[in-house]
Amino acid sequence: MKKKIVGVGVVALAAMVVGVAPDAQEQAAEGANAVMPWAYTLNAPAPSGGRTAPDPNEVLRVPGSSVTFMRSQMRDLFNPPDWHPDNHPAMPPVVANGRAPDVRACGFCHLPNGQGRPENASVAGQPAEYIVQQMRDYRNGLRRSGEPRMGPPRLMVTIGMAATEAEARAAAAYFSSFAFRPWIRVVETDMVPVTRVRGWMLVPVEGGGMEPIGTRIIETPEELERVEVRDSEASFLAYVPTGAVARGETLVTTGGNGKTVTCTVCHGPDLRGLGPVPAIAGRSPSYVARQLYDLQIGVRNGAWSDLMDAAVANLSVEDIVNIAAYTASLEP
Repeated sequence: MKKKIVGVGVVALAAMVVGVAPDAQEQAAEGANAVMPWAYTLNAPAPSGGRTAPDPNEVLRVPGSSVTFMRSQMRDLFNPPDWHPDNHPAMPPVVANGRAPDVRACGFCHLPNGQGRPENASVAGQPAEYIVQQMRDYRNGLRRSGEPRMGPPRLMVTIGMAATEAEARAAAAYFSSFAFRPWIRVVETDMVPVTRVRGWMLVPVEGGGMEPIGTRIIETPEELERVEVRDSEASFLAYVPTGAVARGETLVTTGGNGKTVTCTVCHGPDLRGLGPVPAIAGRSPSYVARQLYDLQIGVRNGAWSDLMDAAVANLSVEDIVNIAAYTASLEP
């Protein structure tokens, strides 16, 4: 399997390590954010004396696009900005506009080209049968989030309950019709920028300095300004602990001496999916980590989830970090 990984040779003192979470089985009563706050992100209160509210009439542009939008258009859940209409096929109505009041446009969160963001799923190139089944699971109350306070997964539950089978099939046919492109740059490191949660994702604190990564994955935009205006060509950077990729490779490809189940059996030899089983190579490590934990605690319990029971039962948070780091490092 081809891996894309960058190493950063900074060594942290053990006494300074932060972000070490308990074993994944130890879910706190207040939700999954207490176990993996870097994956189950909750928006932080705006700092006092924060940014001045931007002008809603500001005309926005992004590199590589001749399209312009006003800033006020960035938050329209039923008409998301499509900065690059040439990087995807014509969108069906459910992707482009959704259906008021509860079926928000798929292209808002997942982006018109399906590449997705850390707070949601990358659906481009996933099997249509898999996407349709996940929507059925939402509709039947079988798929929820380990952190009900996290906005994007909570919104997806609402959408899934409201979307019709025909809408699910239209979206699935669209997103499965084109390939997922490389989207995550994985960097192994001991130290990371200090971040805060804004817009349900981790963003560096200006002038915040550095801190030890601990047992975390810090997934953040490569170009924050472009990501904040939902540019579907703006990709992400994932800082992972030094050595995580190799440790994850052992777990994924061998099962780690019985710790888990070899992932390639179901997800394919290159982890690019097999039949209705989804691809996990090159996808958001934050999303992969959330799914492993949701499966482990039983809130993701739809069709085919039983196949994951043995794979997730004995995973610690460190194991989840290592697996997600490895899968993200692969070429999709």
